[in-house]
Amino acid sequence: MLQHLHPAQLLRLVTINRVLIRHGLDEVVLAIRLFRPVRFLLYLAPWNWFRTVPYERGERIRRALEDLGPIFIKFGQMVSTRRDLLPDDIAHELSRLQDRVPPFPNEEARTIIEKALGYPIETLFASFEATPMASASIAQVHGAVLHDGRRVVVKVLRPNIEKAIRRDVELMYVIAELAERYWPEGRRLRPVEVVREYEQTIIDELDLLREAANASQLRRNFEGSDVLYTPEVHWDYCRRNVMVMERIHGVPVSDVATLKARGVDLKLLAERGVEVFFTQVFRHNFFHADMHPGNVFIDATDPADPSYLAVDFGIVGTLSPADQRYLAENFYAFFNRDYARVAELHVESGWVPSDVRVADLEGAIRTVCEPIFEKPLKDISFGHVLVRLFQTARRFNMEVQPQLVLLEKTLLNIEGMGRDLYPELDLWQTARPFIQRWMDEQVGVRALVKGLRRNLPFILEKAPDLPGLIHETLRQQATADERQALQQAQLYQLQREIRESNRRTVYAVMGSALALGAVLLTSQSPEMPELLTVPWPAWVLGTLGLAFLLGAVWKRSALQES
Repeated sequence: MLQHLHPAQLLRLVTINRVLIRHGLDEVVLAIRLFRPVRFLLYLAPWNWFRTVPYERGERIRRALEDLGPIFIKFGQMVSTRRDLLPDDIAHELSRLQDRVPPFPNEEARTIIEKALGYPIETLFASFEATPMASASIAQVHGAVLHDGRRVVVKVLRPNIEKAIRRDVELMYVIAELAERYWPEGRRLRPVEVVREYEQTIIDELDLLREAANASQLRRNFEGSDVLYTPEVHWDYCRRNVMVMERIHGVPVSDVATLKARGVDLKLLAERGVEVFFTQVFRHNFFHADMHPGNVFIDATDPADPSYLAVDFGIVGTLSPADQRYLAENFYAFFNRDYARVAELHVESGWVPSDVRVADLEGAIRTVCEPIFEKPLKDISFGHVLVRLFQTARRFNMEVQPQLVLLEKTLLNIEGMGRDLYPELDLWQTARPFIQRWMDEQVGVRALVKGLRRNLPFILEKAPDLPGLIHETLRQQATADERQALQQAQLYQLQREIRESNRRTVYAVMGSALALGAVLLTSQSPEMPELLTVPWPAWVLGTLGLAFLLGAVWKRSALQES
């Protein structure tokens, strides 16, 4: 496996090992079965004789990823959402990773923009800020003003970022395959699967046209809403590596002190955050899947009527109608302590294999979740309920559902922000009306009305043709009935012919046998007998044989005449 790496990749792998050792993670490397024969080096190495690492394993892993660079930082951020795989202490530390890296030079940013859009910066913008507003691992953002006076932000991909990402992802695959093969926990944690999921996510983020389309969809979904505002995309200035959109101004959602100082209704704001999430999931089926505090701002212009402002739409999620239904029913059954139904839904949805005993899964879910209800509902973490359900189901070979992982991550972010804003937030009480309404819309009168409304254009389009369609349907039905009657008559005739043919065959065989018997009896005389001296048994057999043969011939001629 290692022999297939290029020299530059081998050098990068050596660098990774050096960083791991520097942060006290050398025992992680040597714990792999492949390296166990040289594990004694861990104790012989001079730097380990007096070294003490002043922080726990989660912090060591976080610091190592920060030193390895932006691609590994984003990987850590993504993995931190996999609470169904990671221990809580590691997941908590990885969630603290900050995707902030030094900006690349302004001259490079200008060159990329001009090459992508085909015009000089001065032609494109009335003004362009050389110092970036923000700089992350994938892109950086500059402020600008269009010639019509509209203030915008310009997002530019880092130069050569795709090459760097693919190089590091290849190394991640190598490390993941080694871990899965030689590390005892490797198969359970499925590292190759995690890297594959990360690769798909980060490659999608490299296409800013995709992000622009996501922003436009979200903006359209919440058009006219007073709970979430999405900036306008300026499509004439968008390319795969450049995106221009409306510049917004708001208070960072994490700046609770400023929000309190402005007198913002934090209870209403927290509840609206829950409303935004469940509206996206259960009404629009299109949700912003990267709503961490760095991507969310608050419009506090009217403190009594605050709303959310969202940015960075590189990661979005959708659910199939089946996933929506199973998720809603899971939540509803869980908070009603109907663990049998929760277990049945996991099997019905295909999230766990069909051969799993529902009673065993029900018992496992009850064991994990029942203690949660000893707390007041306002103290129950909705996100952690979902995490616990997934962790329990993984013991029964639950397949990874990427869309549910994104949902889990988003729910944890929304819930965390809501509790930071208003610690007394009762998320279940806030979410119940949305889930109940969605379930009502799937069955009953609302579902019927919704179906009629959805199909009404088709019905109206076909209405003028309805009489003709009815006449044609009746005519085709009459023709089909005639054809069926004819086929039945032909089938009856065929069956009759087969029966008569069988009878003729029997008569012919019997007649031949009897005639043969008569010949045999006659041939017993030493001389050819005269007709009057033939024994009477031969007469009887011959007569009967002739009768059967004549009967067979008559049946055939009679059938042909009919």
